[in-house]
Amino acid sequence: MIFPSLDGRGKGRVIEVDYAPYAPSLTLPTKGEGTRIDYMNKSMDKLDQLESQSVYILREAYREFKSLVMLWSIGKDSTVLLWLARKAFFGHVPFPLVHIDTSYKIPEMIKYRDDLAMKFKLNIIVGKNTQALKEKRTFPDGALDRIACCKALKTDALKNTLSGEWPRWRLNHKTGEYELDVNTEPYTGVIVGARADEEGSRSKERYFSPRDRNSDWDVGDQPPELWNQFKTDFAPGTHIRIHPLLDWTELNIWEYIERENIPVTPLYFDQGNGKRYRSLGCYPCTFPVDSTAKTVSDIVQELRGGKFKNIAERSGRAQDKEDGGGLETLRREGYM
Repeated sequence: MIFPSLDGRGKGRVIEVDYAPYAPSLTLPTKGEGTRIDYMNKSMDKLDQLESQSVYILREAYREFKSLVMLWSIGKDSTVLLWLARKAFFGHVPFPLVHIDTSYKIPEMIKYRDDLAMKFKLNIIVGKNTQALKEKRTFPDGALDRIACCKALKTDALKNTLSGEWPRWRLNHKTGEYELDVNTEPYTGVIVGARADEEGSRSKERYFSPRDRNSDWDVGDQPPELWNQFKTDFAPGTHIRIHPLLDWTELNIWEYIERENIPVTPLYFDQGNGKRYRSLGCYPCTFPVDSTAKTVSDIVQELRGGKFKNIAERSGRAQDKEDGGGLETLRREGYM
């Protein structure tokens, strides 16, 4: 498949993506109806197309941006993104993963994070707002509302972890412990598992979305991305958020998890009480939904059947309700 893009000088450049792993190799005409490209388009299913586009975006990001990291929230979307990164780079993830630990994550999430990091030998960095936690400036401590708590424990922690201004901890694979990271290099390219259909502010994103030096987002100043042409040359000092999953849906994510047999945290499944988590976050602000889905296949069938068609995916996230049902307030200030 041919994907146009932009090179570092702003001139048109054409990238050819090899779809051989997804379709048979045939000797076909090179132009017009019935060509190899036409055959590939028709023979690839939706998940293959999404996978190939995401792999292409990941490789473009790695080629274009040097100080690159990927955010890993431990949820289903960022875990699919991790899986795609391993595919894009032949089993190896060539950039660090960053997890912002609020200290209020559901314990099973942290265990899942550390188990998978050790299994896949991931270069994982953890950041947190130690000062706010020490001073008990959080929602659970009664000092802040939910939105202000998210800003302190997630937005501020993320911005200062990326800049290297606050301490970061890196997993030592020999000991299985997190140790203070001596590398304070700032990261200016950030790969994120955001999807446009998840909530309103994410639908305004681009595949390559610029932020200023402070990670602030000007929603009205986003580059157009028409016909798979992506702007990757930005002014010095620009922070870039890269969104390889932008066109995936919740159903696509679970269908891909099923097809690839991707390990996810058991929190997504009914453990016998008729409830499961549809979206994961901090335990004081995240609530399960009514569901008897015990397997990935059950969730796929649940979504295909329209059980949640009129219920927002993040309906169990209490902070969304305090912000008028969206996260744009936080995202403008650097939130994930």
